[in-house]
Amino acid sequence: MSSSSSDAPLLKLQGVHTHIGAYHILHGVDLDVPRGELTMLLGRNGAGKTTTLRTIMGLWQASQGSIAFDGHDITRTGTPDIAQRGIAYVPESMGIFADLSVQENMLLAARAARRMVDIDGERLEWIFSLFPAIKKFWLHPAGKLSGGQKQMLAVARAIVEPRKLILIDEPSKGLAPVMIANMISAFRELKQTGATILLVEQNFNFARQLGDTVAVMDDGKIVHRGTMAELAGDEALQTRLLGLSLTAHQ
Repeated sequence: MSSSSSDAPLLKLQGVHTHIGAYHILHGVDLDVPRGELTMLLGRNGAGKTTTLRTIMGLWQASQGSIAFDGHDITRTGTPDIAQRGIAYVPESMGIFADLSVQENMLLAARAARRMVDIDGERLEWIFSLFPAIKKFWLHPAGKLSGGQKQMLAVARAIVEPRKLILIDEPSKGLAPVMIANMISAFRELKQTGATILLVEQNFNFARQLGDTVAVMDDGKIVHRGTMAELAGDEALQTRLLGLSLTAHQ
């Protein structure tokens, strides 16, 4: 696979198994993430979605199979090197530093910057337009933000510099409807920049509105791949794969 081939997936998992201690969590995951698209990773709780993201990032090691990113095998690559290659990860826990200000959180995430003046001002203004709360609470401790504002900061940190791939774990979890609507708008704008995103989500209405392609996990395996539009339009398929219908959550 050539990194210059635009039709090749940016990220490709083949036969990936992951063990955590005595537990066998991933059972041969095959997953393609197309360039410039938002891929939704759906499935019931415990299906292996978070483990998949953590395995891609090297936080847990695949015990079998391969992971290729932009034409390079990263299966045995360490997490800092994976991040250096251009993959950002927003965990479900958000990973922000509560005692530091919003500004300091952003500066820490900008690996190429030592001071605020080193950060691309135009990009920062664009982030402020996506998440106005980031600008409003710029000098406040991040720990004082609301849950929705913390989630916005977590995503803002991931995009403070251009990334080739953004992995995001359940960005709408626990958010009020108005915050979810704001997050959907921000992701729509992010998609328009050509960003490649792999997003784990439980909110099916959120998934339906944003996903280009979708993969559904069950018991540590991918059991369905296709377009989000196809899944959103097929209630019988939704029920079979996810145990409930997307339309019930609109």
